Amino acid sequence: MDSGVLDNQLNLALDVPEIIRERSQSLDVGFSPQTNTWELIVKYSGSLDRIEEELGVRVVELSNGYAIITIAENLIDELINYEEIEFIEKPRRLFYEVNEGRAASCINPLQTPTFNLFGQGVLIAIIDSGIDYSHPDFRYEDGTTRIEALWDQTIPGNPPEGFDIGTLYTREQINEALQTPMPQRLDIVPSTDLSGHGTHVAGIAAGNGRASNGRFRGVAPSSELLIVKLGESIGDSFPRTTQLMEAIEFVVRYSLALGKPLAINISFGNNYGSHTGRSILENYIDDISSMGRTSIAIGTGNEGAEGNHAGGILQMGSIEQVDFTVGQFEFSLNLQIWKNYYDHFDITIVAPNGVRVGPIPTILGTQQFRIAQTDVFLYYGEPTPYNGQQEIYIEFIPTNNYVNSGVWRIELVPRQIVVGNYDMWLPSGGVKSPATRFLLSSEYTTLTIPSTALRAIAVGAYNAYTDSLAPFSGRGFTRDSRVKPEIVAPGVDITSSSPGGGYTTRSGTSMATPFVTGSAALLMEWGIVKGNDPYLYGEKVKAYLIDGARQLRIENIYPNRTLGYGALCLENTFQNMFL
Repeated sequence: MDSGVLDNQLNLALDVPEIIRERSQSLDVGFSPQTNTWELIVKYSGSLDRIEEELGVRVVELSNGYAIITIAENLIDELINYEEIEFIEKPRRLFYEVNEGRAASCINPLQTPTFNLFGQGVLIAIIDSGIDYSHPDFRYEDGTTRIEALWDQTIPGNPPEGFDIGTLYTREQINEALQTPMPQRLDIVPSTDLSGHGTHVAGIAAGNGRASNGRFRGVAPSSELLIVKLGESIGDSFPRTTQLMEAIEFVVRYSLALGKPLAINISFGNNYGSHTGRSILENYIDDISSMGRTSIAIGTGNEGAEGNHAGGILQMGSIEQVDFTVGQFEFSLNLQIWKNYYDHFDITIVAPNGVRVGPIPTILGTQQFRIAQTDVFLYYGEPTPYNGQQEIYIEFIPTNNYVNSGVWRIELVPRQIVVGNYDMWLPSGGVKSPATRFLLSSEYTTLTIPSTALRAIAVGAYNAYTDSLAPFSGRGFTRDSRVKPEIVAPGVDITSSSPGGGYTTRSGTSMATPFVTGSAALLMEWGIVKGNDPYLYGEKVKAYLIDGARQLRIENIYPNRTLGYGALCLENTFQNMFL
């Protein structure tokens, strides 16, 4: 199937046999072999009632013409013919991207009697791996919970109204559980945080430090919390972009119902996409950020030093060679090439044993060939209504157990070049060996998706102990040259809450992002809750944080690809507001 209504990866997934999808790390995401159904992201107009009735699909409607549809594979051909359907995108996996950081971010002066800002009256939403709801840092002095609601997408039974996965636990249920000894407590609210990632992030943004006598207090310790534990992807432990979209929809609806401002924290992402902010997920984030009084902070990921990005500029008469090494024991691998549609070049693939395939014809749709002991599936995409860039997606599937290890080469031979810039990405996260990487990689344009969304605050990390670069931090700019990250925050050796009532130290942009989320909550408390500026949310929060950013000595020109406009400094933001 090759349809302009479907995104490129979904087109390829539907073109190849199911046995190939099963061996891929990405093509099977969103597909359930037990029911032979797909979970898909849909942009639509009008109403989906006719589709739901005639095709018998399961629909979760989101805001502004977005929906999640679960549909049998054999019905997708029919779905794309409905005039209500504008575009369809398959889900992607998401990968999780940690006292000193609060001081470095100039937050402490705002928590003196002059301002007295602790996040009171503002909701902070942590969309992550869950939370240890019994941790003292998320409870009031009387032992009751600071959590307004907890939606665990992994526990079936009682989803929030309008959704069809997971179970929603109310403040009352959590308080009942807290009054019950273990292990009976888990009979009432069985939600846990096995990785500790979400608990750590929540502690930075909003922990009150009760378990440490205030030493490891978070940024907005008086805020109430909305928690969403993302569901596992089908077949593994990684959540999907569909689940993230439902989580964002839930917390925005909840905040609107309560009439409270909302700061959303998203500390994960992936490499799949053009890095221009134009996927359905990113468009959805841009649209929903205008609902209510909302601010969304997203980490730029930990891809800066991973060797997963390469790029360059093609010139007529010069062949570009891009080498990447494949480590041993790779069950599968994929590579994306993103280019301007109006730039034309031929592609040749060279295996480690010297076998060459190419020049590969520029034919829209799926092509398949074998190199050594590896089957290669190549898909030439076309521009979509949301993205004028062209993708060439390549999937490597071994004929036996593993993709051929060693150095592979992609040769690009220009035929007609207007601008000539191209980018390539390997997968992010833990789905491949660290030895699999580009030999001449670029640390730039390594920020993960969806931090590339226009209206989100993209947050990178720096080392606040030394005022130096955090090499792992995902860097900008976007492929279409927008400034991302806008700001950086402390992300090296950050101590925060951990399951079991204690603390642990972690590093990553996951840890930097909640400093910005908490700071957004303090700004909204000052503006909206205290009545100083009822319009202090969304793009205005971003603008104020940028205005207060502190320039570090390691860069001379701002904004730049590594630090954006500079390091978070909330005191500067407030000083500039009163100039």
